[in-house]
Amino acid sequence: MTAMLHDIDTASILAQFEIQGMVKEVKPLGNGLINDTYRIVTEGTVPDYVLQRINNAIFQDVDLLQHNIEVVTAHIRHKLEAAAADDINRKVLRFVPAHDGKTYYRDEAGRYWRVMVFIPDSVTREAVTPQSACDCGMAFGHFEKMLVDVPEPLGETIPDFHNMELRWRQLCDAIKNNAAGRLNEVRAIVEELERDAGEMCQAERLYREGRLPKRICHCDTKVNNMLFDQQGQVLCVIDLDTVMPSFIFSDYGDFLRTGANFTAEDDPDLSRVGFNEEIFKAFTTGYLESAREFLTPIEVELLPYAVALFPFMQCVRFLTDYLNGDTYYKIKYPTHNLDRTRNQLALYRDVRRHDQMMADFIHSLLNQTTLTT
Repeated sequence: MTAMLHDIDTASILAQFEIQGMVKEVKPLGNGLINDTYRIVTEGTVPDYVLQRINNAIFQDVDLLQHNIEVVTAHIRHKLEAAAADDINRKVLRFVPAHDGKTYYRDEAGRYWRVMVFIPDSVTREAVTPQSACDCGMAFGHFEKMLVDVPEPLGETIPDFHNMELRWRQLCDAIKNNAAGRLNEVRAIVEELERDAGEMCQAERLYREGRLPKRICHCDTKVNNMLFDQQGQVLCVIDLDTVMPSFIFSDYGDFLRTGANFTAEDDPDLSRVGFNEEIFKAFTTGYLESAREFLTPIEVELLPYAVALFPFMQCVRFLTDYLNGDTYYKIKYPTHNLDRTRNQLALYRDVRRHDQMMADFIHSLLNQTTLTT
């Protein structure tokens, strides 16, 4: 939740950065759940800015976080300049340095802040439609494509964020400890997950065998994590805190986990849970249009696996938290995590019923010269 403005001395924070002009107004921006974000409205013709408090409880190595973002945005800018793209300043984020040259500032209370140039005449979208799903697929695939040759290694801003082997070990520990005494009521779910756990952990095994690469991925592929211009064209991908090395499954599969479910991830009415083929086809069409030239055969082959992996992983994470006594995810009622678990398991089952359809559709796309018009 965004901190109240009266609790923050924005003037003293902004004074630490190389901003231009006089501040006219400071107002909350967006509805992000992690960082506190404000729009800094300035007087005259100088640009507006975005002030953001970095949540260092989640992103504990802020220096690493900002280094990743600096490398990524500089590389994207270089690519856009090499391609003679127009309006570059609206197609890549620009961070304003603090007076010490860093792109962040730590205040006396131990809070971390950064400032970006506000991108004018831009909007975000919240609704996942076939068109927005296709736009997302195209944009996130292009984002990965621009970063395949990033010049230096990046670190993990959230270590093991999408590591299925780790998530499975955490569930096994929760089962063993049974801290909240809830194991008996979920034994059938545990047994069902155990049957597929080995298959779902295959990405880490393939990586250790040298058969599956890690790439620089966004790792939080939501429709509202990109900006559009007033004509509906994608300007740029935003919210870069989770940009780090991962399997491309993180970008492909996690978008479809939320975007292609007919209902919310905590809907207790399982009759409403299901895999939306239309959203899958739209997102996949856009993604492969921009990403297929750099994907390896095994990455393409495992795209249906990626779609199944993320509801499975989220089911495991919700169940782990339920067994541990709801210590991680915020809950609104005692069985909230159990409802989430059942929802994601139902989605996983429906995704698996579409395995052959997904493989056939991807194969058909790769046989086309042009995927979108």
